[in-house]
Amino acid sequence: MTIKLEIRNQHRCFDGTQSYYQHHSEVIGLPMRFSVYAPPQAGKQRLPVLFFLAGLTCTEETFMIKAGAQRYAAELGLVLVSMDTSPRNTGIPGEGDDWEIGAGAGFYLDATQAPWSQYFRMESYLTQELYRIILEQFPVNPEQVGITGHSMGGHGALTLALRHPELYRSVSAFAPIAAPASCPWGEKAFSLYLGESPEDWHQHDATALIAAGHHLPTTPLIDQGMADPFLAKQLHPDYLVAACEQAGQPITLRRHADYDHSYFFISTFIEDHLRHHHTVLTLDQMDG
Repeated sequence: MTIKLEIRNQHRCFDGTQSYYQHHSEVIGLPMRFSVYAPPQAGKQRLPVLFFLAGLTCTEETFMIKAGAQRYAAELGLVLVSMDTSPRNTGIPGEGDDWEIGAGAGFYLDATQAPWSQYFRMESYLTQELYRIILEQFPVNPEQVGITGHSMGGHGALTLALRHPELYRSVSAFAPIAAPASCPWGEKAFSLYLGESPEDWHQHDATALIAAGHHLPTTPLIDQGMADPFLAKQLHPDYLVAACEQAGQPITLRRHADYDHSYFFISTFIEDHLRHHHTVLTLDQMDG
């Protein structure tokens, strides 16, 4: 059955269309919102598609408004998708009281602990329901799907690519929470969403997944600002690099002096990430 989409807003952008949608989610049980940038080539053929997962406190609008990605997506012929970072208005007591958990902080996993488990099912929403919506209702090539994200969304991009390698052919991240089981953000969210078992936490930790033998579909591109205030305490990219080296997983980690955690950092390097994904996703075509 085709899921009905409500168009909330549409804007012309670099000869393509920036759209914002809402729909009732069967997976979540509540309305969910997402955004799509369709470049000008979308009217002629099926295109590669890149999912962007935003960070804590963000919505489906943040990346599309702040990253400046549409200019390069229009040039490359790349569809962009971003979604809200959690369910909203769930009725869970205190869901909006703390920016590190609850509203705006879904961590792209399926919660197993009450009361969060009733609605916080972001992994299933993204990899099943929204994935199907995009492939069925937008002009994208199902063989050319990539995933990227920032901070909490960088964690999501890495872990979902590791947990669902059949869905994503390319992966990258900006300042990801690379080892959430070993940082305050992850410890706080995981204990509430998943319980107290470290084994359950490690199933949603990119560093632990790679150490356990999971592999990414291709070499990930990761950018990290060295003036990021969260680098030392929350992000731990060196843990991820060490796990990749031990496991034989290729990785490209670029460290940038003076850059912080903001969208000023993302907008500086977003072109590189879009070109990275486009190259990987269209490699077979270029070889042919």
